Amino acid sequence: MDLSTSYLGMTLKNPIVPSASPLSESVDKIRRLEDAGAAAVVMYSLFEEQITAESHQIDHYLSYGTESYAEALSYFPEAAEFRAGPEEYLDLISRAKAAVDIPIIGSLNGVSTGGWIEYARRIQEAGADALELNVYYIPTAIELTGAEVEQIYLDVVRDVKSSLSIPVAVKLSPYFSALANMAHRLAEAGADALVLFNRFYQPDFDLEKLEVVPHLVLSSSYELRLPLRWVAILYGRVDVDFAITSGVHTYEDVLKGLMAGASVTMMASELLRNGVGRISEILDRMTAWMEEHEYESVTQMRGSMSQKHVAEPAAFERANYMKVLQSWRPDPTGRGH
Repeated sequence: MDLSTSYLGMTLKNPIVPSASPLSESVDKIRRLEDAGAAAVVMYSLFEEQITAESHQIDHYLSYGTESYAEALSYFPEAAEFRAGPEEYLDLISRAKAAVDIPIIGSLNGVSTGGWIEYARRIQEAGADALELNVYYIPTAIELTGAEVEQIYLDVVRDVKSSLSIPVAVKLSPYFSALANMAHRLAEAGADALVLFNRFYQPDFDLEKLEVVPHLVLSSSYELRLPLRWVAILYGRVDVDFAITSGVHTYEDVLKGLMAGASVTMMASELLRNGVGRISEILDRMTAWMEEHEYESVTQMRGSMSQKHVAEPAAFERANYMKVLQSWRPDPTGRGH
């Protein structure tokens, strides 16, 4: 069985890639991912705020107006709470490259282009095989238009891509008003791959302390449906590789992602919850399913269920919405189905 796939110009031994998470915090953890069968590893993200903090500029912005807006400071971690600074991050990439044989993909998380360009170059110099740009941006300014937000993304991608020789993937949110057009424009700006989708972590309220608090919830397979749908729609229409992230937990999830058109499927929550040994288990189950259904390779199935290859392409669009709403029938037990 040929499980190999191509992603960002690299030939990977299989389509399972751990996404940016604490799973890559150390060389030992990265070795364990490789031993479990991971085809590549996306490093945990280096945040723009860490880059800024190193130049001592963030102190001014975090302390300015403390007396008036002290509660706002709780949104930002203390400098010492960051997992590692930029220099430690670059050193870990270098040591990981020397320790493992699988590709190492760096990850930058932020929104502006200034510090990113320098550290994108330094991540490349440290030995990373590719770079994932995680543009985690929530536009709350009421005067900021959708077109301006899109331009921020395009500028970041174009500026970073122009400074590198390694391939660049862009991790997107699903909240663009014209996602297909945005995907096309990102490809034109130089993106080599699109990673669908970023999970925006929503804060919660502590009713006793009357505080806004962070609230991390690991994903479930249910969340696969949104990236699955959009990869299936965009496959063959936008000239980039696709990666599915969010909701990849089982061998069925991996197979569905490949059939939609993804080159790789990325997982973190499943491995954090149940251990990195799940990678080899999923690969075994995936291989057994492919043999039973007479598939010879991952390449053979990629995109087979995309919009361009299914008998009813409208099922991915509005027709599916109407069909789902009309499919509900009352359950005699009272539970509904």
